[in-house]
Amino acid sequence: MAQSSIGFTLSQNLFKRNVAASVITHTPSIFRGYRSLSSLSFSQRRRRHHTPLPLSASFSSTTAMGETPATTADAGMDAVQRRLMFEDECILVDENDRVVGHDSKYNCHLMEKIEAENLLHRAFSVFLFNSKYELLLQQRSATKVTFPLVWTNTCCSHPLYRESELIEENALGVRNAAQRKLLDELGIPAEDVPVDQFTSLGRILYKAPSDGKWGEHELDYLLFIVRDVNVNPNPDEVADIKYVNRDQLKELLRKADAGEEGLKLSPWFRLVVDNFLFKWWDHLEQGTLGEIIDMKTIHKLT
Repeated sequence: MAQSSIGFTLSQNLFKRNVAASVITHTPSIFRGYRSLSSLSFSQRRRRHHTPLPLSASFSSTTAMGETPATTADAGMDAVQRRLMFEDECILVDENDRVVGHDSKYNCHLMEKIEAENLLHRAFSVFLFNSKYELLLQQRSATKVTFPLVWTNTCCSHPLYRESELIEENALGVRNAAQRKLLDELGIPAEDVPVDQFTSLGRILYKAPSDGKWGEHELDYLLFIVRDVNVNPNPDEVADIKYVNRDQLKELLRKADAGEEGLKLSPWFRLVVDNFLFKWWDHLEQGTLGEIIDMKTIHKLT
């Protein structure tokens, strides 16, 4: 049965990680003809993904003790979030969404790096609706480095610099990443959200500081999916969840605008709401979502 309780309270023992399950192995038959990157020469891989792999996009140099100056400076960071900040390699792109390299999640979210080097990374935002066309929202955990405890769309994260998430054709790499993170953050099994059920509607480019140190600069793929799913949130990632209809979302927006209950929304979610969401929601219910897909335009939003 799909989890649909409002104001869902998390319990640490609800979430059981399944590392093996997080590896995406399913590939729709229509993509099986795609030539594996591992079968290509280094020069072919670079041409295929426009990836020069510059030295400036590699890991930071380490000290004799195996720690970087950054890891030492952020020793007080939550252990799980700290590990992800240094292990995850985000995909660097230019403003036309061409891959230009990769860098750590840490560097990609440092505002001084974003401003000094114009670091822009690829991201995605999932909007998951149940069969009643209610949208699943999450409140980010208190330990998140960027935008802790803000309410946002179902799942927001990054494809990583790995073969399965670099596939450009039909945004398959991004959809693979979305399936992976729905499991990681919300405990939604891969079989509940097949990659071929995601609809990539468009892309936005935005920049948003979180505090004096951290922020976002993303080229964000917007993915819709309608599925009744089993939800088992990971408390390291998610503080709360709720399904909302249109009127309930509008009330949430009103409270955020009025500063009521300390409620805050993520900047990317607010940009999507203000520019696209309610119109797209109409098309979703009418079964005409295909009419509004626009993957040629990159909307620069502020």
